[in-house]
Amino acid sequence: MFGLFSRSLQLPLICVLALAPWSHRLSQGQRQPSSLVAESNTVRYHGGPLLTNSNGVNVYLIWYGGFSLKDRSSITDFFASFGSSGPRQGNSVSTWWRTISTYKDKTGRPVSNSVRLVKQVGDAYSSGKSLKRAQIANFVKSKIDSKIFPLDTNGIYLVLTAKDVTVERFCMGSCGFHDSISVGAISQVVFAHVGDPTVQCPGLCAWPYALPAYGPPGQALVAPNGIGTDGMIINIATLLAGAASNPFKTGYFQGDALAPLEAVTACPGIFGSGAYPGYPGALLVDKMSKASYNAYGANGRKFLLPAIWDLISLNCKVIT
Repeated sequence: MFGLFSRSLQLPLICVLALAPWSHRLSQGQRQPSSLVAESNTVRYHGGPLLTNSNGVNVYLIWYGGFSLKDRSSITDFFASFGSSGPRQGNSVSTWWRTISTYKDKTGRPVSNSVRLVKQVGDAYSSGKSLKRAQIANFVKSKIDSKIFPLDTNGIYLVLTAKDVTVERFCMGSCGFHDSISVGAISQVVFAHVGDPTVQCPGLCAWPYALPAYGPPGQALVAPNGIGTDGMIINIATLLAGAASNPFKTGYFQGDALAPLEAVTACPGIFGSGAYPGYPGALLVDKMSKASYNAYGANGRKFLLPAIWDLISLNCKVIT
């Protein structure tokens, strides 16, 4: 399996993100608890570099297309949450990231213990509304070559596309991807893409806040920040974890390097304790809005963050 995809869908780029959670290898109609689902996977280290700068992973964000102020604020607050401890009584985004910071390279240096949004720019459809993955790579490279963004080998250049932008393979076996690209003579940088699934595939890339067209019956959860926005945040979180711990296809993953299960994609569809295919697990629920979440963030935000493979317990770790 490739995340939740069959091997016939193996791609030349590192693709990620939880799709319909009942389609993973142990579903088959079985209602197994998350601890049993995950134990057959082992995320191993393959000797390559990680993103380990002690000052944090720097994120350079490109808003491609039209985004509302509400959606932009929710996502930027998510990034701000890595430096916020949140309420004492709850779990925070920074707490969630601590599991990734236990991933270490061959010299013993851990993945950076924080994530920072360093710079963000907008782009009004300069390359149209239908993009190839290669265009996204070249788009990022052009921003570095033109000095709009600095060359940062410990950074992640993240392209977010609006709901009216189609991207190759997005919503067709992928909710986003990360890879690396050469810039200059010797430098390689990490870049990534996540799309807004609101129109194109909410049931695929915003689950459990939207139900898929085909799958077990159930009721979608209420999203704290909006269905498409919270779907993007789940997928951004997945990408950040995978890119930091497996930036160049030689870090931490399970399975084939060209179709890896990474720190989060080794735990598909798991958000809370007791999760099983089609059920995200036990979550917190806001008394007023009835929105489901598992993490507190900056500016009073609430987010839903996926489970991470824990190298210590050898299991999928949730924060609730």
